[in-house]
Amino acid sequence: MSKHVATDSSPAEFSAPGTERPSREEAREAVRTLIRWAGDDADREGLLDTPDRVVRSYEEYYSGYGQDPIAILKRTFEETDGYDEMVVLKGVEFSSHCEHHMAPIIGRVHIGYLPDKSVVGISKLARIVDIFARRLQIQEKMTAQIADTLNEVIQPRGVGVVVEAAHHCMTTRGIQKQGVMMVTSRMLGTFRSDPKTRREFLAVIEQALGKASY
Repeated sequence: MSKHVATDSSPAEFSAPGTERPSREEAREAVRTLIRWAGDDADREGLLDTPDRVVRSYEEYYSGYGQDPIAILKRTFEETDGYDEMVVLKGVEFSSHCEHHMAPIIGRVHIGYLPDKSVVGISKLARIVDIFARRLQIQEKMTAQIADTLNEVIQPRGVGVVVEAAHHCMTTRGIQKQGVMMVTSRMLGTFRSDPKTRREFLAVIEQALGKASY
């Protein structure tokens, strides 16, 4: 991935492959332009530091571009005493931003897999969610990315991923429908081919689905 080193004490900045990242000052000036376009005075006291705050928040919101999910998952554990039943991590909270309006997507991810020869630390599963969430996203793509990466790296017998989220591009603008949740899923391996395995996974996460308020 291309890398641009920040000129101050903030973390190093990253960008997607093939993307030329503007300078920090160019980013600040872009925020000033948007403030003026919104109808306010970018030079008034309350907004003087806003461009810098926005740029710093973007470093956090989109930090996933600078992290490699494959590298995160490569450390696995094979000393499992023959454990070969389903592993499920429920309710991994995330916040992302939609690539169409850059509005927040707030939700949770449920991950399950059937180990073959190794398992992965549960914190790694949560980190994979964060890496993909902290990029400009659509929920369908993020769901596939999480499942496909887990399947590719640890090569389990099957993977299931369910994502539920509220999209602020729908709740705070446009049609403005409150309380609407979007649910997406991706099933691979035995989670797709074996209805019994899929039902078991869905039964495990059923109590967690729809319980949170976004």
